[in-house]
Amino acid sequence: MSRRSPLVLPAIVLGIVLLVVAVIYFVDSASALPSFFPGHETGSSHHHFKHGLAALIVALGCLLYAWFQTGPAARDRTA
Repeated sequence: MSRRSPLVLPAIVLGIVLLVVAVIYFVDSASALPSFFPGHETGSSHHHFKHGLAALIVALGCLLYAWFQTGPAARDRTA
């Protein structure tokens, strides 16, 4: 009988979305970012590396959380 946390699926979805956001920050300049992204500046050629790095770290944290929550349960070691 498996008892999983209800936060596993949202953590996976959020992790994947944040990975996409990190790639967008790494690839696009500030003027090419969508207007709702923090750091969007019209006419700027600056890349927001720190925003991308932050999104990547949080994404990896979400995916690691989901991975550890779906792993095998600890065995009872009483003998």
